[in-house]
Amino acid sequence: MVDDKEKNMKCLTFFLMLPETVKNRSKKGSKKTNSGSSSGSGSGSSSGSSSKLPPVCYEIITLKTKKKKKMAADIFPRKKPASSSSTTVQQHHQHNLCNNNLIPAPNWQGLYPTIRERNAVMFNNDLMADVHFVVGPPGGTQRLPGHKYVLAVGSSVFHAMFYGELAEDKDEIRIPDVEPAAFLAMLKYIYCDEIDLAADTVLATLYAAKKYIVPHLARACVNFLETSLSAKNACVLLSQSCLFEEPDLTQRCWEVIDAQAELALKSEGFCDIDFQTLESILRRETLNAKEIVVFEAALNWAEVECQRQDLALSIENKRKVLGKALYLIRIPTMALDDFANGAAQSGVLTLNETNDIFLWYTASKKPELQFVSKARKGLVPQRCHRFQSCAYRSNQWRYRGRCDSIQFAVDKRVFIAGFGLYGSSCGSAEYSAKIELKRQGVVLGQNLSKYFSDGSSNTFPVWFEYPVQIEPDTFYTASVVLDGNELSYFGQEGMTEVQCGKVTVQFQCSSDSTNGTGVQGGQIPELIFYA
Repeated sequence: MVDDKEKNMKCLTFFLMLPETVKNRSKKGSKKTNSGSSSGSGSGSSSGSSSKLPPVCYEIITLKTKKKKKMAADIFPRKKPASSSSTTVQQHHQHNLCNNNLIPAPNWQGLYPTIRERNAVMFNNDLMADVHFVVGPPGGTQRLPGHKYVLAVGSSVFHAMFYGELAEDKDEIRIPDVEPAAFLAMLKYIYCDEIDLAADTVLATLYAAKKYIVPHLARACVNFLETSLSAKNACVLLSQSCLFEEPDLTQRCWEVIDAQAELALKSEGFCDIDFQTLESILRRETLNAKEIVVFEAALNWAEVECQRQDLALSIENKRKVLGKALYLIRIPTMALDDFANGAAQSGVLTLNETNDIFLWYTASKKPELQFVSKARKGLVPQRCHRFQSCAYRSNQWRYRGRCDSIQFAVDKRVFIAGFGLYGSSCGSAEYSAKIELKRQGVVLGQNLSKYFSDGSSNTFPVWFEYPVQIEPDTFYTASVVLDGNELSYFGQEGMTEVQCGKVTVQFQCSSDSTNGTGVQGGQIPELIFYA
């Protein structure tokens, strides 16, 4: 009994000590949900620190599992044709999302054969409701009905709130720090055992699931975020994953940011991160980006941060909000042209700093600098070679503007940086190459460049402008159109499956190939990628 009492006390204390509001890191004018509340649930950012949830008395459940994580298709399986009773339940669910619905028909219980279906009818339903929640910030609230028994069965926090020794008998409970749409999504899971997530509310739903200790819903939110992760949202999700203490999601975010650093730094979401996340990104050793891109991204963040703090957009204020983070930018490692035409003329550096960095580039006796002067390591690309040998013949491999193409699939998320191609078999020669990467006919990346071959049977890299994110268990089409007068080497004894480090790559023939390339032989001998 003593242990149970202490657990109830902890649950209720956890509920009472949660913050009354979750500041929004996003820029002003962020998207609104259909209930009129703000869709962001992250903490606010400041020039020197990031907001954190205050310490709580109840232990947060860490969402870890040894089982293989489910993908989006597993979370939301294709529904079988519904029976008449289940169709009626789904109609009630949809209706109850927007309205507090009363069951009009007598003996409605007889319409539903299972306790799950009868319980689901009570979702967002005033019938027999013994508590109401006023959810959302002032000016964007929504009044939602609840049933204490159902809520207590689904959440230990609700159990402590309604049935613990310190429970208060309130008919109406105000929850200003949770969005109505997110609270409804949590209620739908508790009442209906259904997970209904959307991209614009999943972070708010994760916050609600964490607050009320609904671990399976929280895990589903994390899986949803992992499957929708891209360079555009990786920085924001990195910030949120740290706030919600989700190390697996944090690691996935870093994988994307490292491999597609320039895209991530140029995204709008980068300007929405807090100062602590900014520092961690600028400090990152494995960022795969030019330092001038890092510098420009930091200035863009500083401009938005000035707006958030209601400061005038001046060079002095930009430097002020950046603070010591400015010295995490490795300015001395920039190309001299990038520094002279970019950082040196930005106005952010002092005159002494500019002079010292110029001396660093040119003088034999280099001055002491506050900036980090060691270049980032970046990422080392891996190469997947699909042929066991190569050859050349006097009548092939010719190029007359026709396409060489192959399809491939991987078992882990990777980032294709480019292709390795064969060169001339008749001495030194130059080729023009148009490379392309597609998924189900949609072009994901392409580039037109030239490469010089030295007459050897080596492969020569041709790069995309930015690495292209490749999801597992889906076939992609790699294509190249070469233009050159000389015959080239070509691959032989091709393999349908290649193990490259921890990544397994499968190959199959492509219908786009019109120049003879296939699984057994041809061009595109290598995929160059980050993993």
